[in-house]
Amino acid sequence: MEKLPHILLVDDDETTNFLNETLFHKLQVSHHIQTVTSAEQALALLTQPPPYAPTLLLLDLAMPGMGGMAFLEAYGRLPQAQQAATVIIVLTTSMDARDLARINELPIAGLASKPLNRDKINTLLQLHFQRQLPPAT
Repeated sequence: MEKLPHILLVDDDETTNFLNETLFHKLQVSHHIQTVTSAEQALALLTQPPPYAPTLLLLDLAMPGMGGMAFLEAYGRLPQAQQAATVIIVLTTSMDARDLARINELPIAGLASKPLNRDKINTLLQLHFQRQLPPAT
């Protein structure tokens, strides 16, 4: 499988970031995986010159400070070319009905429930990148 050039994991839970990063490395999905623990850090990365556009961005919604929804609203103001280069998947354990109503208006490609596993990653790759993990050994 051709690897994704770059993945950005945005979650305030360092353990979740570690586990997701480890899983992506184990499955050999990407050459470069970066983690941040706040939406503010992610937005700072995305707005630094030159424009930074990860291939895949996995975003937790429930974070202190700037939450995932506020991040998505700010992300929607970035240049269109930068937005088009990134697939955003929201990771969540549960969704508030108000968030579900707003989510369709924001620049995301889909939702995935926590925790990630091989099957969820494979589905994500198939749906958004036309790629598939090799069979498990």
